[in-house]
Amino acid sequence: MSVQEGSGLVAEEEVRRTVRRIVAAVLDGADGAAAPAGEGLPAPSAATPAHGDAAAQVRIAIGADHGGFALKEQIGRHLADAGYAVHDCGTSSTDAVDYPDFAHAVARLVADGTCRWGIAIDGAGIGSCMVANKVPGVRAAACHDLSSARNSREHNHANVLTLGARFVGEGLALEIVDAWLATPWGSGRHAARVAKIAALERRYARAGA
Repeated sequence: MSVQEGSGLVAEEEVRRTVRRIVAAVLDGADGAAAPAGEGLPAPSAATPAHGDAAAQVRIAIGADHGGFALKEQIGRHLADAGYAVHDCGTSSTDAVDYPDFAHAVARLVADGTCRWGIAIDGAGIGSCMVANKVPGVRAAACHDLSSARNSREHNHANVLTLGARFVGEGLALEIVDAWLATPWGSGRHAARVAKIAALERRYARAGA
């Protein structure tokens, strides 16, 4: 509850808004981009606010094939209503297209730092996850419930979320998106294990050069 006016203290909601702005400013300098190949892992992030003033400073790339088009549109509106800057990579209809094109477009924007997070949607979410993980610096996770969404962020430092439109309904999908965005990266043993993922990526990138 907020304190009474004239007490010299600010209301609780004002404190929350201030904290959100501070967190967003820190995140902009800490993890605005995924680590490119050959470079270190980004520092673990604090939780990205799911709503409020700070969301307007966060760019999220979304993309889907024809099977995920309707869900993409719903998620895009949900994110825009929450104040996020949404970069829609397509597709723009239910006409048949190839999921690798759109998953790659999303992953590339996360890898080069244009967008902080990415969400790719197809029928099952598995193919888009495979595609996104081919892009250096991307750690994509296919999530079908709230537990896997939170785990992928805290334990695996996922920066791209993939969803299967045939597996999750609109309501659950929006809950997954909110939980995924709100969960901070874990430090300690989690960060150390993710650093090993990055090291493997660099090793095979050098081998293929």
